[in-house]
Amino acid sequence: MSPHAPAPGEAPLPAADAAELLRSNADGEHAGRPAIRFGDRVWTHAEYHAESSRWAQLFVDRRRSADRPLHVGVLLDNTPDYLFALGGAALAGATVVGLNHTRTGEHLARDVHHTDVDLLVSEPGHWPDVARIASSLSGIELLVSHRFPRDGDPDDDGADLDEALGRLSTEDPGLEPGPDARWALIFTSGTSSAPKAVVCTQRRLLVTGNRMRMLMELTADDVGYVCMPLFHSNALMVGWAPSIVVGASVAVARRFSASGWLPDVRRHGATYFNYTGKPLSYILATPRTDDDADNPVRVAFGNEGSPEVLETFAERFDVRVIDAFGSTEGAIAVSRDAPPRRGAMGVAGPTVVVVGPDGDVLPAARFDDEGRLLNAQECVGEIVNTAGAGPFEGYYNNDEATAAALRRGWYWSGDLGYLDEDRYLYFAGRTADWIRVDGENFPAGPIDEAVAAHPEVVVAAAYGVPDVHAGDQLAVAVVLRDHGTLDPAALARWLDDESGLPPKWRPRYVRIARDLPTTGTNKVVKRTLVHQKLRRDRVGSDELWVRDRGERTYRRFTSEDEAALHRGLVDAGRANLWEI
Repeated sequence: MSPHAPAPGEAPLPAADAAELLRSNADGEHAGRPAIRFGDRVWTHAEYHAESSRWAQLFVDRRRSADRPLHVGVLLDNTPDYLFALGGAALAGATVVGLNHTRTGEHLARDVHHTDVDLLVSEPGHWPDVARIASSLSGIELLVSHRFPRDGDPDDDGADLDEALGRLSTEDPGLEPGPDARWALIFTSGTSSAPKAVVCTQRRLLVTGNRMRMLMELTADDVGYVCMPLFHSNALMVGWAPSIVVGASVAVARRFSASGWLPDVRRHGATYFNYTGKPLSYILATPRTDDDADNPVRVAFGNEGSPEVLETFAERFDVRVIDAFGSTEGAIAVSRDAPPRRGAMGVAGPTVVVVGPDGDVLPAARFDDEGRLLNAQECVGEIVNTAGAGPFEGYYNNDEATAAALRRGWYWSGDLGYLDEDRYLYFAGRTADWIRVDGENFPAGPIDEAVAAHPEVVVAAAYGVPDVHAGDQLAVAVVLRDHGTLDPAALARWLDDESGLPPKWRPRYVRIARDLPTTGTNKVVKRTLVHQKLRRDRVGSDELWVRDRGERTYRRFTSEDEAALHRGLVDAGRANLWEI
């Protein structure tokens, strides 16, 4: 990592605003260089600006109010249209709302209305989700892109995007939105039952892109590979933004594919890529070949990789892997210039502390000779930046959440961690109401409610159990009516067919508890459940079940299963998560 990269939010602004940057890329030395690669097609920076200008004309034409910018909801896979929408918004001063396509039904409708979407752009593959909530979208214009079709796309009856764009000029509207124009709203899960939308101005994305450019030491000759979803901050800030800052290009993949990763990066000549969560683990699970290291990738940047995965991936593919603490808000940073320490994310700056619920700074972590954490109960707390918000610009339409994140003038991350005596920072999971599975954050509240709706369940509490490679696996503790019994196959069928939970929200583990830990006001203490995990020395005589991947039923979680999970965490360098 470059030793000269500034703290988050402190990199130089590379242009007056994003509009000026796109114009200079189109008119200067980068004009004829590739900007976007998708399949066999390539758009130069000049062509990218021209198409973005057409989108900008659309956004200017559709703007409804002088009081706020047009809000453009984007419900797409990773296609060039996503980047054209961002380019058009940059030129028009509009705001792109990245809609998470794993949220459907009432959850999708809530996200659309919460962010005041005026215009929603989708594609045939996602049209059924739009059609399902169409009756609640009165007053919102719906456009469907047929520009990048896939075999098997369903029929749709939406207005055609290309027809709307075809009537417009590719002339730049000539606006100067300024660096404080709100460029994107990026959803991130919080402790409530609904995600929050993080405000990202043109300044925020450009400054972050410039910092990422420095960290990865990119030049105009580099090629990024963006296979993480573009509605995530990781893909925008680490994958795409550096490319426009430096005049480089990105190859865009519709969806991540472990087996397709190596052929894709070779085909496109990709030299860097972004990740979050488990993708490195999935790639490592593909068959090893003698020429794996024969690839153009120089650096990977992301977060939540286990030490074992990071080391194995770097060795197998001859790639420098930078695994850093990351969040959409971006207000916590660690330095990785110090000698690496296994399991640590880096050295925390002087303003980053770990605190208890009342804001008291917690003691340093202590370890035994084998590296096991000895004082988890006293050293694990919330990671806080006492210097304040940094680049975080608040949550849209949620002043209460913004105030909570910035109470005392500090930035409260909502993430758990601990510091050792040398100020190395270790990640210890999400706060109890956050769960992260396969790189997706989601709140526990809706899962609690859905499982509690089962006719035999009195109360349910969802929480995360550490996954061997990254993030969590979902567990739910339930208390049954009259402390009765539950059929494991019937429960699995009910969760699949009647609960309304998306696949990732269906628990892998079930704990049949006689009682749950509660406060004096009868609120479940989820932090205790997180601490107890699936450890028999902590859960007592409670029944434990597990549902294996692809199975239609649960089975007993045995002592052998527990030992295997513990051994896997040790082997992956994540043994500390077992002790917390």
